[in-house]
Amino acid sequence: MKKSYRLEELGCANCAQKMESAISKIDGVDEVKINFMTSKIRITADDEKFDDVLNLAQQEITKLERDCKIVF
Repeated sequence: MKKSYRLEELGCANCAQKMESAISKIDGVDEVKINFMTSKIRITADDEKFDDVLNLAQQEITKLERDCKIVF
């Protein structure tokens, strides 16, 4: 399953790259792309694990930028 979301309060391109790297290591994630200019995140992951992947992705994002949120 591939879904796109908006990232609220994404502060810098360097953080976006670090988030992308951390999220790509989550079990079940096939691909993740973060576009800093548009503040969009696109995640491709297993259908049955997608909710868990989103929760873990938000945890990784929060570690790097406390105020950044995935907007559904």
